[in-house]
Amino acid sequence: MAKQNAAPGGIAGAVAPLAEPITDELGLNLWDIRFVKEGATWILRVVIDREDEPVSINDCVAVSRKLSPVLDEADPIPQSYCLEVTSPGADRELTRPEHYAYYEGYPVTLKFYRPDENGQKEISGILLAWEDGISIQTEEDETVVFDKKLVAAVHAIDVWDDEEA
Repeated sequence: MAKQNAAPGGIAGAVAPLAEPITDELGLNLWDIRFVKEGATWILRVVIDREDEPVSINDCVAVSRKLSPVLDEADPIPQSYCLEVTSPGADRELTRPEHYAYYEGYPVTLKFYRPDENGQKEISGILLAWEDGISIQTEEDETVVFDKKLVAAVHAIDVWDDEEA
């Protein structure tokens, strides 16, 4: 999957100020905006979240219905695309500094571009820091720091409490 403008700027930067008032009005958070090409189709993926409860399909539909005419009027994207509004899911990808700040002290999985010297393609641990490299504390209580250039993705690990089930 080709990724374009995942960071603020470009198309994502043009769409964010259009989407944020809508998500704010609906009591939602704008988690991320991605403009990606999947096959022959360009997709504008707007990822929404909510602090107090899970995002529902009705939340996604409400954002889509309000955002679509705003995008049509502003016309920030020169080519044809499909609008997709979704939740970040339980294993949400951390892409922005505020995501890392929110998940500091919580479990994450780091996925590497290439296996490390031990052949590992990913490692999990508690996120300790992210500014000067991604630092985690492993299950073995060891602190490990990885250069950001080696890390393809960082995903939050949802901790389920089996006692509540």
